[in-house]
Amino acid sequence: MPRDPRPADVQVETYRRGDARTRVTRVSSGATTGRSFVLVAGIGVASTYFEFLAPLLANEGDVFALDLPGFGGVPASGEQPTASFFADQVEGVLDHYDLDDPVLIGHSMGTQVVTEVLARRPDLSHAVLVSPVVDESEAHALTQAVRFVQSTLRESVHIALLAVSAYLLCGFLYFFETLPHMLRYRISDRIGAAHATLLLVRGEFDRPSPRRLHSRLVARSRSARRWEIEGAAHCVVNSHAVGVADLVVRHVRDELAAKGRMPAADAVVPPASHADVRMVLGAMASRAAEWVSAARKDETGVEKAKARHTRVLWEAYRPRS
Repeated sequence: MPRDPRPADVQVETYRRGDARTRVTRVSSGATTGRSFVLVAGIGVASTYFEFLAPLLANEGDVFALDLPGFGGVPASGEQPTASFFADQVEGVLDHYDLDDPVLIGHSMGTQVVTEVLARRPDLSHAVLVSPVVDESEAHALTQAVRFVQSTLRESVHIALLAVSAYLLCGFLYFFETLPHMLRYRISDRIGAAHATLLLVRGEFDRPSPRRLHSRLVARSRSARRWEIEGAAHCVVNSHAVGVADLVVRHVRDELAAKGRMPAADAVVPPASHADVRMVLGAMASRAAEWVSAARKDETGVEKAKARHTRVLWEAYRPRS
């Protein structure tokens, strides 16, 4: 977990593009490697999925975790929630913050959004697709529901609670409005337009993102690496954030083999080194405050709660002196 005892700085802002809003959570530890990271979550969920990954990557550069329109309590814009529409918002964030060759990291449906951005921006050099979807041979709502249930049985209660709380903020109507667009998007057809060197990551038990899809994506990419993390399922980006962060950093440095498999012990988020009842209650309270603030459209409250939660985790996982 975080190697530097200094707490991360967290700033939350709202980027507006027409009637659409995107919440941007910026996490910084003062690292000056010259690369920044833009994190895009999947359908219905929020940047809270990156609660462990963001501080880890902040050791390398500024992290921009996005809550796209309609997700995480951000109001929907009224436009069709297609990958192209969401890609417009991501591109707007890149321009607004004047990000120079950032590393785009998408998870689940977020990989479709990232792929669409990469197809438009040949100047981006590296990107990461974690648990890409959807396998074209199983692009049916019922089949995907079964695959997600199969994967969820391998997830922790913590991740299940994150997902449920995010879906409640999203609202089932908007979720089911977005779902057909996700199922229709052909990531295998679009990935060849990306000039960036890609890293594809999946968990061993990630049923919505099967190995055959990764094989197809690698075959159609200009340049791609593929790695699997043992013991992980679809939410590998949270449960095995240590491994994902390590793979991302090595990928950006071009130090990663073209194909590999990481043991779960090297990837899983370890128990907090400073865990006690106060820490657990503090983490729960800050997360609850964030959810309530998001539900109330109180962006100031969201920012305060996110900053508090990050400080709690940073203190819990900081190296012992």
